[in-house]
Amino acid sequence: MSTRLPGARYKRIFDRGRSIKGRLLVAWHLESPDADRMAGVVVSKKSFHDAVDRNRAKRLMREAFRLLVKEGAMPEKTEWIFIARRAIGTKKCADVQEEMRWCVRRLSHS
Repeated sequence: MSTRLPGARYKRIFDRGRSIKGRLLVAWHLESPDADRMAGVVVSKKSFHDAVDRNRAKRLMREAFRLLVKEGAMPEKTEWIFIARRAIGTKKCADVQEEMRWCVRRLSHS
C-alpha cells in the first residue's frame, strides 16, 4: 500500500486541518473516518533554490514517514502534509523521524 497522498486531498487538509510548527518542518494533519495513513510533501523553491536540495528534502520526509508507518508510530485515520523548512537541508533521516514523532506527540496532547 502506498503512503503517498493524492493531489486532490491537499486542499481539503489545508482547509480543514491543523498545523504543528517544528524546527525542521511544518506538519498539517487532518483526522477523518475515511482517511488512511498517507502523507504529502511540499518543498518551496524560495527555501531551496537548487532542485537537488528540494529533492533531498522530499526524499528525507517521505522515508521518515514510511519508516514511522512501518513501526506503527503514526496514528491511523490521519492524513498529513509536511512542508520542509530550510533547516532540514543539513539533517539526517533519523532527525526528521524524531521531528515527526514530536509532531505526533503534540497532536495527541492537544
